Amino acid sequence: MTTSTTSLPGGTWTMGDLTVTRFGYGAMQLAGPGVMGPPADHDGALAVLREAVRLGITHIDTADAYGPHVTNRLIREALHPYSDALHIVTKVGAVRDAQGGWPTAREPEDLRRAVHSNLENLGVERLDLVNLRLGDAGGPRPGSLAKAYETLVDLQGQGLIRHLGLSNATADQIAEAQAIAPFVCVQNVYNLAHRQDDDLVDRLAGQGIAYVPFFPLGGFSPLQSSALSAVAARLGTRPMSVALAWLLHRSPNILLIPGTSSVAHLRENITGAGVTLSEEDVAELDVIGR
Repeated sequence: MTTSTTSLPGGTWTMGDLTVTRFGYGAMQLAGPGVMGPPADHDGALAVLREAVRLGITHIDTADAYGPHVTNRLIREALHPYSDALHIVTKVGAVRDAQGGWPTAREPEDLRRAVHSNLENLGVERLDLVNLRLGDAGGPRPGSLAKAYETLVDLQGQGLIRHLGLSNATADQIAEAQAIAPFVCVQNVYNLAHRQDDDLVDRLAGQGIAYVPFFPLGGFSPLQSSALSAVAARLGTRPMSVALAWLLHRSPNILLIPGTSSVAHLRENITGAGVTLSEEDVAELDVIGR
């Protein structure tokens, strides 16, 4: 699978020895409703993945819990054998139940099973990057990650994982992990309206660690949405575009993984994230979350 040299907004960032485009793609929306079951349009899902790579994206975020197993199998069908430049990031620590819930699964045997399932469904012998999903569907929760993280460190030592990361993590858990073994990224909720990780973003940037926000346009109050919409209207673009552009502007270690099941929307997101923000725009947007 070849990639074009199409430039993407934000340039690149290096996680360990993985250089990825800061504008990536999140595969979760390729599964069926509620992230359960197959997509309504199987060929359309394959087309989105192939277009992402054709446009130069080298960072795809997934999890074997999506579907479950659906998005990983779609990625394999669409893109295998993978280009050396393409890096697939997955996560473990949660599974799906029959009701569509996301129960935690962080016992050592759970994690070993999940890593082997990801390897099989993606069709690889080693996973580029595995994020340990902490907390629960409601957000981060306090508590030690040592047993779970050490299990992944052991699997890394066996050659099954290239790099480690954390997802849905508290500051204490991040510090605890750093005392055990290196990781290359943190995935947490962060956007214009929810900036509780501001200090963490800056601290990780100083350490050369990527920060990958999820829900880039979630949790806005009507007032905040109005402020965002006003900037978007002035720039002649969509609020989502401004939110993505602001994240790329916020810090060079922020990597974007917006998801979509539409080729047209994928292209729209890329174009939107490349919107140039003036100092006035940024100052107006910064007020939203403070």
